[in-house]
Amino acid sequence: MTTLPSETGAALQAEQHEEHHGDFRLFGLATFLVADGMTFAGFFAAYLTFKAVNPLPEGAIYELELPLPILNTVLLLVSSATFHRAGKALLKGAMQRCRRWLLVTALLGVAFLVSQMVEYFTLPFGLTDNLYASTFFAATGFHGLHVTLGALMILIVWWQTRPQGGRITAQNPFPLEAAELYWHFVDGIWVILFVILYLL
Repeated sequence: MTTLPSETGAALQAEQHEEHHGDFRLFGLATFLVADGMTFAGFFAAYLTFKAVNPLPEGAIYELELPLPILNTVLLLVSSATFHRAGKALLKGAMQRCRRWLLVTALLGVAFLVSQMVEYFTLPFGLTDNLYASTFFAATGFHGLHVTLGALMILIVWWQTRPQGGRITAQNPFPLEAAELYWHFVDGIWVILFVILYLL
């Protein structure tokens, strides 16, 4: 079958287009995280506003205990380090070491969620006490949702790095890199939350 010149030219153009087509997946994820960060910024602004202008009922207090939030901060900061080590191990082809660090990271995320639930049951105010309290629960709960989704993503990445049938390798590290970027974002948001909610 004879190939027409026009068909050959079209094929060459298609190949050139594919060669010059950049990978914008991380850019897309970063754009999403920026938009997500704006949502958290709204929570921060609402929390600070309500804390400043919303009068407290008789006997109510704003003071929060620090041990559990400090523990949560340590858990997330350590989990960022373990996730980074998992990524380094993947790029070196050390798949078993990568999987171990991923599992440790996921467990640290789960430990954070358990600690946060313990804190919820020991707070001196409830969800519907006032606008300040409602905003506190909304901001920390929204962040907790992000941690939950992040932990699930880490477990999916862990499964996809298995020796037989796993799709994530040193040659295809993007899924792990994307999950790691998301996790670092979640950890960074928590540091800001910790400062605003517990230290200011």
